Amino acid sequence: MASDVVLLKAETRKEFGSKCTEKLREKGKLPVIIYGHKQEPLAVTVDLHDFTEKMRHGQRLLSVEIQGKKNEVLVKDLQYDYLGRKIIHADMVRVNLTEKIKVTVPLEFKGISAGSQKGGLLDEHLNRLEIECTVTQMPEAIVVSVKALDIGDNIHAGDIKLAPGIRLITAPETLVVACHLPTVREEVAATAEEGQPSEPEVITEKKVVEEQE
Repeated sequence: MASDVVLLKAETRKEFGSKCTEKLREKGKLPVIIYGHKQEPLAVTVDLHDFTEKMRHGQRLLSVEIQGKKNEVLVKDLQYDYLGRKIIHADMVRVNLTEKIKVTVPLEFKGISAGSQKGGLLDEHLNRLEIECTVTQMPEAIVVSVKALDIGDNIHAGDIKLAPGIRLITAPETLVVACHLPTVREEVAATAEEGQPSEPEVITEKKVVEEQE
């Protein structure tokens, strides 16, 4: 995540209910709830197009300005329409820029492993890491290079290099990704996918017990 906090202007919201929120969306406004830091939840609206663009650029840390007062917040949850395309509601949590928080960040695997080029299989056992850092240090994803991974090699959570100031919370011994030779079952599955005949499935007949009168 970029260290710069992006400004977003908002207006307080006094009307509630599904009909009211629908009218707000028709006007290009997005209903938002801001909560956290032992303060009362605050209902506001922001410009839907402006907010959507910020989300597309991966900007989750925002400075929401309400009547001249700025609130540093982290976008916590997004709700989409039934098509999963348009954002219809957002939850934001107040944060302190110097306070460390625990977050779960996705892993992004890069490269083709050396073992895969020899016929090995790459198994991803974990796709997220829990870390502790300030909100300005929080990455969108943690990149893991698998190029040097040969057959029989693996990567554990503790092997992943993190940026300065970021602490690993996930147990270091947790298996993240491993490269191994395919098993017989996996080879049979691969053969079946290629359209070649595999061993027929044995179907056992069930005995039908007739009801006695």
